[in-house]
Amino acid sequence: MSKSGVPKAVTKLLERLFHPMTGINAAPRLQYQSLGEEMPQSTKTAIMIIGGAEDKVHGREILHSFFVRSGSTDAQIAIIPSASREPAVIGERYREIFTEMGAKGIEILDIQDRAQCEDPILQSYAESCTGVFMTGGDQLRLCGLLADTPLMELVRQRAQRGEITLAGTSAGAAVMGHYMIAGGGSGESPNRSLVDITTGLGIIPELLVDQHFHNRNRMARLMSAIAGHSDLFGIGIDEDTCSLFEGDGLLQVMGKGTVTVIDPKELTHTNLFNIGATDPLSIGNLRIHILVHGDCFNLQKRIPIHSHSDNT
Repeated sequence: MSKSGVPKAVTKLLERLFHPMTGINAAPRLQYQSLGEEMPQSTKTAIMIIGGAEDKVHGREILHSFFVRSGSTDAQIAIIPSASREPAVIGERYREIFTEMGAKGIEILDIQDRAQCEDPILQSYAESCTGVFMTGGDQLRLCGLLADTPLMELVRQRAQRGEITLAGTSAGAAVMGHYMIAGGGSGESPNRSLVDITTGLGIIPELLVDQHFHNRNRMARLMSAIAGHSDLFGIGIDEDTCSLFEGDGLLQVMGKGTVTVIDPKELTHTNLFNIGATDPLSIGNLRIHILVHGDCFNLQKRIPIHSHSDNT
C-alpha cells in the first residue's frame, strides 16, 4: 500500500497509462489515426497537387478535403477527365464520390477538342463553380487540350486569386508548373535521357512536379529534371498524398506518403551540359527535404517546418 492509500499495483498501472514507456522495447504510438482527426479540415480554398491513387473507398481524406474546401454541401464542382482514355468512366467515378459527400452541383467537362474550351456554356460553369478537379491519365493529352485556351486561363486565374479550389491528381498534378515532366524512365542513375520536359499549365509556375514518386522510383528522374532548371523547386509526391497551397507561401503535406522537395538554389556544380544524353549526371550541393503529413515547406524562405520536431 502506498502512502496515499492506493495499492501499489494500481499506482504502477496508472503510471504506465499516463507515462508510457519510451525505451527501445516500448510499443510505438499511433501517430496516424485519421487525417481528419489529426488535422482539422480547413474550408479555405487551395490548390491541391495529388500524387495519384488517392483513396476513393475508405477514408477518402484528400478527396474530402477538396470537397470541403470547394464549399462542402454548397460546392459546385467541375470535373475535367480529359487526361483519361476513358473520360466518361473516370468522370462518373468522381461524380459518384462527390455526390455521396453531398456536393450541391457537379458537372463533368468532357473536353475532347480544344474548340470546346471556347464554349460559352463551359466557360459560364467555370466562372461560377467553386471547385475544379482534374483527373489522371496522360498529361500531354491534358495540356494539348487545355493549354492557352480561354477556359483554362479562366480556371488558372480564379485558382491563383483564391476564388476556387483547384485539384489535380497524377497527370492532373504533373501539369501544375510552367514546365512539366511529360515522361521518362525510372530506376537508373540520374541522366538527361531519363526525363522529357515540356510546357505545363502554369498554375504554380515555380514548381516542377513528379507524381507516383517513391511508388515508381522516380527520384533520379526528378533530380535529372531539376539539374537543368535550377530556378525551380522539384516536388515529388507519393500516391495518396497531397501538396496543398493556400496562397500563403507554404506547401502543406497531407496523406499517407511523403512529399520530396528538391531545392537547387545552392547548386554548386553539374556536368549536365558537358555530357551525352545517357551519361550519368554529377550534381553538387543539391538540397533534399522529405516531408510527411502535417509538415510544411516555406517556399519563400526555402525551409521545412516539421510538425513533430525531434533533434535527438
